[in-house]
Amino acid sequence: MKIRSIANVGLETVPVDVEVDVAEKGFPGFTVVGLASKAVEEARERVKTAIVNSGLDFPNKKITVNLAPADLPKDGAAYDLPIAIGVLLASQQLLLPKDFNLENCHFYGELSLDGTLRPTRGILLLGLFAQAKRGTLFVPETSANEAGVVENITVIPVKTLKQLINHLLRTEEIPILKYIPPEEIADFHGIEIDLSEIAGQEQAKRALIIAAAGGHNLLMWGPPGTGKTMLAKALPGILPPLSPPEALEVTRVYSVSGMLSPGQALVSKRPFRSPHHGVSAAGMIGGGSNPLPGEVSLAHLGVLFLDEMPEFPRQVLEGLRQPIEDQTVEIVRAAGHVKYPASFTLIAAINPCPCGYLNHPRRECKCTDKQIAKYRHRISGPILDRIDLFVQVSVVEAEKLMLTTKRSANKITSKEAKNQVVMVRKTQEKRFKDRGIYTNSQMKNSDVKKYSQITPDAENILKMAAEKFDFSARSYYRLIKVARTIADLENSTKIMPTHMAEALQYRQMV
Repeated sequence: MKIRSIANVGLETVPVDVEVDVAEKGFPGFTVVGLASKAVEEARERVKTAIVNSGLDFPNKKITVNLAPADLPKDGAAYDLPIAIGVLLASQQLLLPKDFNLENCHFYGELSLDGTLRPTRGILLLGLFAQAKRGTLFVPETSANEAGVVENITVIPVKTLKQLINHLLRTEEIPILKYIPPEEIADFHGIEIDLSEIAGQEQAKRALIIAAAGGHNLLMWGPPGTGKTMLAKALPGILPPLSPPEALEVTRVYSVSGMLSPGQALVSKRPFRSPHHGVSAAGMIGGGSNPLPGEVSLAHLGVLFLDEMPEFPRQVLEGLRQPIEDQTVEIVRAAGHVKYPASFTLIAAINPCPCGYLNHPRRECKCTDKQIAKYRHRISGPILDRIDLFVQVSVVEAEKLMLTTKRSANKITSKEAKNQVVMVRKTQEKRFKDRGIYTNSQMKNSDVKKYSQITPDAENILKMAAEKFDFSARSYYRLIKVARTIADLENSTKIMPTHMAEALQYRQMV
């Protein structure tokens, strides 16, 4: 008896046939073959107990389960359901109607000992895989909404094994899950920190808006308590909601990671990941024996915030170089390799020295020159070269702190900033509609030449700056991308001298 299921290798989906044989001869036993992991092998006890607790008999015979193809590693508990159905069909306890098409059905889900189905990761990937065949999916009810956002498939949300058996026998019909249009899943998340709540720091706020509008990497440096972390946490409040294609991209990563809440259909809010500086290289980049996404992939199409960036291990920071540049992560293991998307906006915050008070107007720095040099060298030149915007967050005067409860005429709110960002993102969406990218920061060098019209005066400024500061080729093109975003904020089709000059002022290195 053959039951169809799938295996998720990274974000790729591979068909898996669960072949079950119940032999009349031979010693009773239950064997699972086909490069099954420990979690899959333990399915023997879960399946046996679930079948018995569902009011059926578990055959006391020689049972062999083969997960084909045999050379593909299988991991996770999602094969419980197809194995259980295969055992019931092979032992003839479950007799399907003659007109039932088992060939186009996929079974996927983890069983509890009482026969209920538990939330299972990777359901969205199964839905996208079955879309081309217009297949029927039998999946846990708590995870079914993931597949509900995929068109042209039939999703059967299953609560228990007994309920599924009755449905297959047509004695109790399970209602089909209705299609959930992605555009109807709105972002109802409120604003945690409003820009108007942050005293002063007008230049930093402007840099934050530019970073949000074009997806540019931003580094803020300044003494403790000046608002660097607050500025970073205010960023989600000015980011636009995910478009339906973007939401599907992000949800695929969270689905395969098992990080969607029961009943959740899509990730509707742009990710904001803020890992602790004790994170490992595998936790940041991704990895493990069965490689799972790391923080850079969980921040896909969102923000990765590194507070106190120099405190992160050097190996972890250096591991960011390739994801920032290529916007993907490829994890290679002896058994194979997987690829995850990693197109994120990097926001970093650092102090000027270990104690944080170098050049502070009122506090004395107690660090030696050697300590300061060692602290700053923790962030390498190649990492700094991949950052688009550098902004100093200075100490705020006491007068401005006392006026935080009043709204001044030039104090921008997160709502106003978000409107600007949404306008610019729509401009970029229209510009790149045939390129498969969403923001100016994602442009390749060929795209920069095609979509960035620079006036002669602005080009002269760029040329003089490149010669004076000896920009690398990467910095040169990143500067143009930032200028392109600033021009978009001004609703200008061409990059003017003022746009290029503003972009240059954010190239001041730490």
